[in-house]
Amino acid sequence: MNHDTYDNSYIAGILNQVKTVAVVGASANPVRPSFFVMKYMIDKGYGVYPVNPGHAGKAILGRVTYAKLADIPDPIDMVDIFRASDAVPAIMDEVLASTPLPKVVWMQLTVRHDEAAARLEAVGIQVVMNRCPKIEYARLAGEIGWNGVNSGVISSKRPVIHGGYGSFGIRRS
Repeated sequence: MNHDTYDNSYIAGILNQVKTVAVVGASANPVRPSFFVMKYMIDKGYGVYPVNPGHAGKAILGRVTYAKLADIPDPIDMVDIFRASDAVPAIMDEVLASTPLPKVVWMQLTVRHDEAAARLEAVGIQVVMNRCPKIEYARLAGEIGWNGVNSGVISSKRPVIHGGYGSFGIRRS
């Protein structure tokens, strides 16, 4: 797969199918990007599981924080990586040891590891690199456009409010 660009339908398909998200590199600091991405995803109705070994056992946004992916008691649909690109191979090993395997591994802005992506895709896991699910959700839902930003999505349809806090939901292509 070409990871330089993604079709809107690929991203929307992922965000529509995913229900649970493990955020690797979660932070309890409210000014860190991982914190507000977790808050946004929770507000949109996703089950969010923070992963940070230094914060394990404590709560972030009312959710128990886990030391590693294997500690999470529920199946995870998507692993969202808030770590540097050189940390991805070790996280990928954790992902591949998971039972069941997650459907998606999402690497945040500036995070990219093509070899890890190829290994994940070889076992049927979808991969997104160098993107933020919060930004992509808002863009595809038309929320960014409502704030005066060009979302790149053109539609004459009025947004329909869906479940979640102020959610327009994701438009399916």
